[in-house]
Amino acid sequence: MAERIGFVGVGRMGANMARRLKEVGYPVTAIYDVNAASAQSLAQELGAEACAELKQVTKLSDVVITVVTDDKAMKKIYTGGLLSRSKGKLFINCATVTPAVHVWVEGKTGKAGAQSLEACMASSITQAREGTLYLMCGGKEEAFERAKPILERLAASTRYVGPAGKAAEVKALVNMVMNINTAALAEGLGLGHALELDLAMLREVFSQTGANSRVLQTDGEDMQNREHSCFFSAAHAAKDSGIALKLAKEHKLNLPLAAATKKQYDRMVKDGFGELDKSGIAELTFQGRGDAAAT
Repeated sequence: MAERIGFVGVGRMGANMARRLKEVGYPVTAIYDVNAASAQSLAQELGAEACAELKQVTKLSDVVITVVTDDKAMKKIYTGGLLSRSKGKLFINCATVTPAVHVWVEGKTGKAGAQSLEACMASSITQAREGTLYLMCGGKEEAFERAKPILERLAASTRYVGPAGKAAEVKALVNMVMNINTAALAEGLGLGHALELDLAMLREVFSQTGANSRVLQTDGEDMQNREHSCFFSAAHAAKDSGIALKLAKEHKLNLPLAAATKKQYDRMVKDGFGELDKSGIAELTFQGRGDAAAT
């Protein structure tokens, strides 16, 4: 029989991962979220139990997938009852948090007689729903092997990186470079706009030259059209660039491009636009805009 799956954190990504696993035949048995209404709605949709307590998720599940916001949220769930009677259970942690927290979680789960695996996602909402995520995994190899059948239903590609914390390091670098590319594209298109160039033409030229990037495909048209519906928020971009900069500081490296990019996303958050998509950074660079709220 397929292992029973519980979810902690059912925002944009977690909810669609739960839908995907239910669709391919896994019993999704338990849902928890700090937003109780969201948990109740998804649980009703999937025929699961909306749990008021974290220990109930663990009780009803063989495998618990967590998709929470940050280090603080991660520590809170693991000290707040999730490890109650967890012997033999597997915890798959998909949030982008600092590597040290993943190492801490592995230590806590191990002491409880459970297993943990970090499964860092380098994809967005559409891929979560379709089961075409790109996952970078870190932890003990036996935990990875146990998780593999589930991960293969969520992902088009699953990469085992190494011990706990290593996948989180890779994910931090992925998002750091992605955020830099996003800021650079916004500046390139912003200058093109100021020069009164045809931006559709400019994007096509970028796509055929050294200016090409994955971000050009995902965000270029949105920047031009001021369409910033959220797939990966500016707030998450700021947080993730911060994780990379913290790692750089620990290794005495200066990363001026990453630092400048984080300042841009921090500005969006400060001005109240952190829940716009990261493409909203274009609102800070295009001449005559200056209104990040535009969508």
